[in-house]
Amino acid sequence: MIIKPKARKFRIKRSPSASTEGETPQPAAPERTSAAEAVPRRPIAVPPTREAATADEYSNVRSGDVASAAQVSGEVDMDAIRREGLTGRQLRMARRVAQKHGLPATSDFDAVRLLREKGIDPFQRSNMLELVVPQAGGVQHEGGPGSAFDDLPAVPGGAGAGRVQLPQTVPTGRNTLPSTGEMPSPMERRMREISEIQRDITRRRRKKMGLLLVRLAFFVLIPTFCAGYYFYKIATPMYATDSQFLIIQNEGGGGPSPFGGLLPTQFANSADSIATQAYLQSKDAMLRLDSDAGFKDHFTSGDIDVIQRLNEDPTNEEAYKLYKKNIKIGYDPTEGVIRMEVIAADPQVATEFSERLLKYAEERVNSLSQDKRDSGMRDAELGFEKAQEERRAAQQRLIELQVTNGVDPEAVIGAIRAQITNYESLMIEKELELAALLDNARPNSAKVEGVQGDVRRLQATLAQLNDRMTNATEGSNSLARQAVTLQLAQADLMNADTNAQLAQTGLEQARTEASRQVRYLTIAVRPVASEEPSYPRKFENTILAFLIFGGIYLMLSLTASILREQVTS
Repeated sequence: MIIKPKARKFRIKRSPSASTEGETPQPAAPERTSAAEAVPRRPIAVPPTREAATADEYSNVRSGDVASAAQVSGEVDMDAIRREGLTGRQLRMARRVAQKHGLPATSDFDAVRLLREKGIDPFQRSNMLELVVPQAGGVQHEGGPGSAFDDLPAVPGGAGAGRVQLPQTVPTGRNTLPSTGEMPSPMERRMREISEIQRDITRRRRKKMGLLLVRLAFFVLIPTFCAGYYFYKIATPMYATDSQFLIIQNEGGGGPSPFGGLLPTQFANSADSIATQAYLQSKDAMLRLDSDAGFKDHFTSGDIDVIQRLNEDPTNEEAYKLYKKNIKIGYDPTEGVIRMEVIAADPQVATEFSERLLKYAEERVNSLSQDKRDSGMRDAELGFEKAQEERRAAQQRLIELQVTNGVDPEAVIGAIRAQITNYESLMIEKELELAALLDNARPNSAKVEGVQGDVRRLQATLAQLNDRMTNATEGSNSLARQAVTLQLAQADLMNADTNAQLAQTGLEQARTEASRQVRYLTIAVRPVASEEPSYPRKFENTILAFLIFGGIYLMLSLTASILREQVTS
């Protein structure tokens, strides 16, 4: 922590009697109330040549005096310093730095001028800190021994016993005027300082540019050169085989319709394509390709460079990482096309890998809806077989009932009912005829007896028929029960026939749906062996490496500059 130096404020009045012989009378300094004016103006000492002159001669000399170049330049510099707008604190600090270095400054602006002539920056931080550091032997006056404040009493208990740190005035009997020797003009001195500053800035810029070039060479250019050398000289050329295929489904029915094969097809849904893509990029497909075509053996060959080659006896995980890198599959949902690119060190091997992967994809597409089709057909066939068995059982029961009964119960019951109806009609006629005979006063007894005999015979026949009818409709083995059982068997047969027809219809629908769910893999672009290597792309990869290393360097440099800013702030 930096403690700012504090100074007391004093009012110093100088009377004309205090001036020594040979000094030019100066007006009394005005009272100062601000901290910037705590240090009083000091009188300008007259050169020794003018001290011996009389008053008349002095007046004559003054009237025709011509200022020297050094004096004029000093006044010009002080005027320029006044126009800089320095604060009171800066002027006080400049006066203290000038007193520390023993410069004969007559004012605050003169102190700034003298310090700049000596090449000392009065406002530099190190110079300010040196003013606060205590000197040996305790705190001293800024003016040192012999200052005008030596006679002031010491502060009791202070750090500097017997000395008081107060502003200093210039001794009156000392020559403090600048030298009148040959001095460069202010313009020359300013041009020289500007040229020195420009040279220093140029040196710093060259140094920074050199360090920047070294860092760029170390972090960007050399790694980029190594990457380009690998791509152009060391990397094994790789051949790519492209192919495209799509998955479609049948929209036509599977029945015997003459237009079944002419109905259009459409693309399968995205789920089937995504499932096929996922399978081709899975470890299962990699293991199957390795067992069928030797994927690991090809990429462990010594003809491939170290970076792209697999280690001896690689694990499935290592081989799968290389498989995902060299087998690139993309699905376009707008067109429904799956694009596949197979990369290998030999174009024929790449073509073989591509053809086998297409075969695996076709098998996978065929098996995507196989379970669903099989399940639907199996359920439909089971239902149809069950309906057929029930219909067959109903027919068998009906036939058994007909064989057991021997006759048709309904026909027998109908015949009995018809006979009863006929005999009842005859009996009514005979009763009417008997009533007509009995209505005569002297009926014919023979006719009456004959009609009464007919009525008795009809009644006996009706009784027999009613008994027979009763026996046919009542009992566990009656004709009515047999007829009901036969009707139930016939109803069961009709239901079985209906169920059998429905089951047959469901079976046909299941066959149609199964045919509609069939997926077909159609190869749009067949794999063809490449004659020129596709990878590595030397120029593009080198530029990409340069951009990557440049981005890493830029990020690190920004991070370092931010950290440096935070530490130094």
